[in-house]
Amino acid sequence: MYADRNERNSLPVDGTGNGVARPKHWYAAYVRLYHEKKISIQLSKMGIENFLPVQEEIHQWSDRRKKIERILIPMIVFVRVTPTERAQVLTLSSVSRYMVLHGESTPAIIPDDQMERFKFMLDYSDQAIQMSNAPLTVGQKVRVIKGALTGLEGELTTIGGKTKIIVRIDMLGCAGIEMPIGFVEQI
Repeated sequence: MYADRNERNSLPVDGTGNGVARPKHWYAAYVRLYHEKKISIQLSKMGIENFLPVQEEIHQWSDRRKKIERILIPMIVFVRVTPTERAQVLTLSSVSRYMVLHGESTPAIIPDDQMERFKFMLDYSDQAIQMSNAPLTVGQKVRVIKGALTGLEGELTTIGGKTKIIVRIDMLGCAGIEMPIGFVEQI
């Protein structure tokens, strides 16, 4: 009974004395260059949900080939945190700040659906994904119906004469992958 009382006292409370759930949101944390993997490991040890977008690539040197993990967005680690955890992330020496929208002072929240589509694209893509922050015209909304990315929703666009499926992350630009037009349908 004593332990139960302590647990109740440690929860955030509203005016009625009932525990209040703190919602978790996705944020983009800026980290020191080449410290992304180290920070991701430290955050996991702290019990903080995080996501570091990496993609495996084969690099060719004159004497050998080696599979490496390429960090897709340098100096960024995504974290899904409560307001209390958000402050804890900033206690790590290699984390400098959170991404904010132009003209604002509070950290920018990345919508859950954008993060889920981005993670889905990374998990199931056979080809290299390229990030771009170049302005794109809003294209036709499409859904992939064939291949490893079946079910992914995004925008159809043409970049450099090639048809691509784009998944937008409003604060960072977009991730794109080349795809045959026959693999998509209009939503």
